[in-house]
Amino acid sequence: MPPREASGAVYDAGGALVLPGFVDAHTHPVFTAYRGSEFVRRCHGDSYLQIAREGGGIRSSMLGVREASEGHLASLTADRMRDFLALGTTTIEAKSGYGLTVEDELKSLRAIRTAAATTGLEVSPTLLGAHTVPPEYAGEPNRYVDLVIREMIPRATSEGLAEAVDVFVEESAFTTKQAQRIFEAARSAGLKIRVHADQLTTGGGAELAAEVGAISADHLEQTGDDGLKRLADAGVTAVLLPGAVFGLGLEGYPNAGRMLSAGCRLALATDFNPGSSPVQSMPFILMLAVMKMGMTPFEALWAATLGGALALGRENRVGTLEKGYQADFTLWDLPDLETLIFRGVEARPIAVFKKGELAVGRPKIAV
Repeated sequence: MPPREASGAVYDAGGALVLPGFVDAHTHPVFTAYRGSEFVRRCHGDSYLQIAREGGGIRSSMLGVREASEGHLASLTADRMRDFLALGTTTIEAKSGYGLTVEDELKSLRAIRTAAATTGLEVSPTLLGAHTVPPEYAGEPNRYVDLVIREMIPRATSEGLAEAVDVFVEESAFTTKQAQRIFEAARSAGLKIRVHADQLTTGGGAELAAEVGAISADHLEQTGDDGLKRLADAGVTAVLLPGAVFGLGLEGYPNAGRMLSAGCRLALATDFNPGSSPVQSMPFILMLAVMKMGMTPFEALWAATLGGALALGRENRVGTLEKGYQADFTLWDLPDLETLIFRGVEARPIAVFKKGELAVGRPKIAV
């Protein structure tokens, strides 16, 4: 049966490869400029942590977001959301995290809401106020944690701006004890919990995600066997972000086979952001997963669709082509999944459908 639009229009797939729309479960789309100079520094030997200590990294993006108007941020974010759709992604998770004041974090979340409404991309918004400690709280991280708990979370909840709260648990950001306080407040507010865990160092983020019942633990490049077992036992989806490993010029890709053997359920995501992973192409992420992480093409596709839906709590509506789910699907002028992955970043769908409606691509063909 050919796919039917809600209006009754009929489309001819023309023998194209049909896949579910990608579900990108980890993105940072609200920023003003890419940090290309940091990329060059890393290519010449400087580390991510060294650049961050010198005022680069997240803090560099913070300045742009604080200076920008909400309308400008919404316009930039909408352009990026249209790019996601054009690349075959029909649902994303979108984080704040570059404002780091109450008003600038709320401004970022409002920009996400406005951009989603104007593009048709389905978005799960996340408050990442605890991305790093801003300069005005240098040496006083607990005071900043208090601000996140007492003001950011209540304001974001009262305005209906976030579905989840995330914390960057890392040597250069927040401790597990600080994150646990934030997560207790998030749970009390009825928000889901996500964790940036074990990206650059082994800091107990995976174990914390299991303990607090997080919906996802993301990165996990440094997670040991015990952490993986705890994630599996707790049913926490492990969101793997090979684009960040690639963008930082590192070699420590997550070992997907080890994670699957531990019983973890996996999702793949881009980690699209202005500094370490400027990639929006899920086919490129699948290429990295197969080349660098030992995944089979089908494992990678599952992780980039239904796995991503699990990480967002949307597994009953997106991520697969089955009766009762949204008709989110893509058409590709390629013979098979293996060729799509081999084409990587160059692969683009010829048409994208969201909820059965043509969102991107060639005009409909009546048959």
